[in-house]
Formats: sequence, C-alpha cells, structure tokens
Amino acid sequence: MKTKIRWGIIGPGNIAKKFTEDLQLFDDVEIGAVASRSLAKAQKFANKYEIENAYGNYDELFKAKTADIIYIATPHNFHKDLAIMAMEHGKHVLCEKPLGVSRSEVEELITVARKNEVFLMEGLWSRFNPSIKKIKALIDDGEIGNVSYLHADFAFYGLDRGEDSRILNPNLASGSLLDIGIYPIFLAYLILGNPKEISAFSNFHSNGTEIQTSIIFQYANAQAVLYSGLTSQSKMEAEISGQKGELFIHPRWHEANGFSLTKNSRSIDFKLSMEGNGFVHEIREVHDCLKTGKFESDLWSHQNSLDLISLIDKIRLQTGVVYPFEA
Repeated sequence: MKTKIRWGIIGPGNIAKKFTEDLQLFDDVEIGAVASRSLAKAQKFANKYEIENAYGNYDELFKAKTADIIYIATPHNFHKDLAIMAMEHGKHVLCEKPLGVSRSEVEELITVARKNEVFLMEGLWSRFNPSIKKIKALIDDGEIGNVSYLHADFAFYGLDRGEDSRILNPNLASGSLLDIGIYPIFLAYLILGNPKEISAFSNFHSNGTEIQTSIIFQYANAQAVLYSGLTSQSKMEAEISGQKGELFIHPRWHEANGFSLTKNSRSIDFKLSMEGNGFVHEIREVHDCLKTGKFESDLWSHQNSLDLISLIDKIRLQTGVVYPFEA
C-alpha cells in the first residue's frame, strides 16, 4: 500500500458522514473521491469534507485512480452489485452491513474478492468496539463461566418514516431485521456461536415490510433471546449470564462506551470509550489488514459474514420475510 490509504465513498448519506469524519482523524488517510447517483449530492458532500473528486455515477469512481478502497453506504439491496463492480476494478471494499441480503449474495461477493485478490470486509462496526472486544476476551478467559443466557434488543420508532425510505420501502430490503436486528443476532453468534435451533416470529407493515421480529436461539446448554423492531423504542441493552457472573452492556449496547461485570455480589464498571463516532476502530482494523497484505480480517472474517447472513436467512424463512426483487 502507498504511504496514505486513499478512500472513496459511495452513498453520501448520514452514516457516510459519520464515517468520513472518523476517516479525517487518521494521518495516513486521503479521502480521494465520493460518488452518488446525483452529482449535486456528491459535490455537496465533497465540498463539506474537502474531497477533491466528486462523481455523479459509480462507474466513474471505479474506473478512476482516485481511491484504493471503497466504502459502500448505500441501501442494502445495492451492496452486492456495487461491491462486485468495485472489486472487478481492483478496488478493496469495506461494505456496510449487511454485506449482502442473502447467503448466495455473500458467497458471490467472497468469490469475486478472492478472484481479484482484493480485501473485502463487512462493516459490522460493533465487532471492533473496545467494550465488545473486552467482553469477548473476558468470556473466552472464563471470567463468568459457561454462558447460558444472552439477551439483546435494538428498536426505535420508524413508522413515521416515508414508505419510500430505506426503513419502509421493501424494494430497498427494508425492515428491522437487516437494518438493526443484525446486531443482536451478531452478539449471540459472537458469544455462543451457531445455534442448534431457531424460533422466530415477525409482524409486518401493510406494505409487506417486516417491522418486528422476536428470536430465540437454542443451544445445547444456552439460550439467546433477541428482538428488533420499528414500532417502539426499547432499552437497547444487552445481558450475558454465566454460572459465575453476568455482563451488562450499557445502552446503546451496539455502540457501548462501557459495561458492568457482576460477580460474587460485587459490580465492576469498565469504561472503554469509543474513539470519534465509533468507526475509528473498524477503520484501524481495515488499515492493519491492508498494510499487512490481508484480504480479510481475522476479527470479522468472510466466514463470519457467511455465518451471520445464514442465520438471518433461516430467520427470514421462518417468518416469511421476502423482498420484491427476490420473487
């Protein structure tokens, strides 16, 4: 890699704004370009963040020599095609979660990444959060014994959004499951692995969008109770219990700045603040991989992304979540 890693941004919305602000905290970064289907939107973003190149279509960015790695922050249904086009042009890719809307999409992405020998990672930023990393280490070290119960939720009120929004438009792979349900599912998978059985139930908007999903993961000696929804707020906290103690991840747990360990009638608070907007830790992992010639992360590998989307596929099959473009 060159001395400075050149990033290109696709999908200059709110998430990309926060991500770009965190990129600007790095000395070894050059934000070379931004692309949108609207040149005006791309130019506005470029002006705000002093990015030299703005493109009114994605192909221009892929063909240009203004970026080494592309960050994709579009609605879910565009992830696969844009990531493939980027990789076919020799670009590395960090793609916002979910990497694809189904296992078949993720398999295709990994195949293309390996064929072109480029880096590919799903942007599941919580995996790199200092609190989540510390919690995983404590559990792996046996601090709370064998985990037998996990609970995590993620919900906000989204029914006041327009039906053309990414939250409620089925053509954009809308609903709570891919947008926010992926976080509780990820935590259960990270701590307990793949379950033996899954039970799941969903409620739907009149336009077919899934707006509430409750899930139980059944393991040989543990259960995980998970929830995502767009119909109300939730506490957005997480609890992980073992025979020796409990870990409580403070709200909002997926972007935690700390957690508590309760053990032997004592509680210890851990303060582990996120840097920047929270994307710094993910970006640092990407940079480490690029500088050492890795095509995937050890912390969130291609197999991890495959496992995660496979769980979501099984939940969707049980609950009947189907997007119009899949019919």
